[in-house]
Amino acid sequence: MVLVRKLKKLLIILIALWLLTVVLFSFLPVPFSAVMVQRQISAWSEFDFSYVSHSTWVSEKEIASVMYLAVIASEDQNFPKHWGFDFDAIEKVFKKNHNNGKTLRGASTISQQTVKNLFLWDGRSWIRKGLETGMTPVVELIWSKKRILTVYLNIVEFGDGIFGVEQASQYYFRKPAKQLTSHEAALLAAVLPNPHIYHVNKPSAYTLKRQQWILNQMRLMGGIAFLKKNNL
Repeated sequence: MVLVRKLKKLLIILIALWLLTVVLFSFLPVPFSAVMVQRQISAWSEFDFSYVSHSTWVSEKEIASVMYLAVIASEDQNFPKHWGFDFDAIEKVFKKNHNNGKTLRGASTISQQTVKNLFLWDGRSWIRKGLETGMTPVVELIWSKKRILTVYLNIVEFGDGIFGVEQASQYYFRKPAKQLTSHEAALLAAVLPNPHIYHVNKPSAYTLKRQQWILNQMRLMGGIAFLKKNNL
């Protein structure tokens, strides 16, 4: 009984600390993410001391509007409407996975990806997915949609050791994220499903095709007017 009480007390403390972190990160810059730490530890465990996992934080005003539009078009077109979960997309993926006999392939929203990257770890597991499912609505409640997008773009991985849109923009295009063009933003968004397979600097035919698809979706959504309409 004593052990159970201590465990409950520890759990309450951890939840309280996490909630405090969520509140603070609703307005403070995010210095690093759990996935960045995971990547760094993995590199050290393989005696790769040249690998440095970090990002350069930029505010929402320092990110080109087309970059926000590109990731929504690519990753989560229902982002302005849902509260963290796209149930229509989940149903479609569930049916597809059921027919293919596969599991753990989901339709993660930008909100879910932000929670996973910032607080949890990369890789597929039901434990991580369960935590992600519980944490996402809290982040949606406390943060604005624009804040979720801004944090996402500051911590998402665009290549080996390249985290955040500012670092990616400087590395690949030699310019700040504020100056990204629609084509550059779409190319960055095109590699997000797996930046270790798809590359910005050496895009495959598939990546270039996906870039063009994203550009077309950006146009069909109404361009920058889509962001203004949804207060993004």
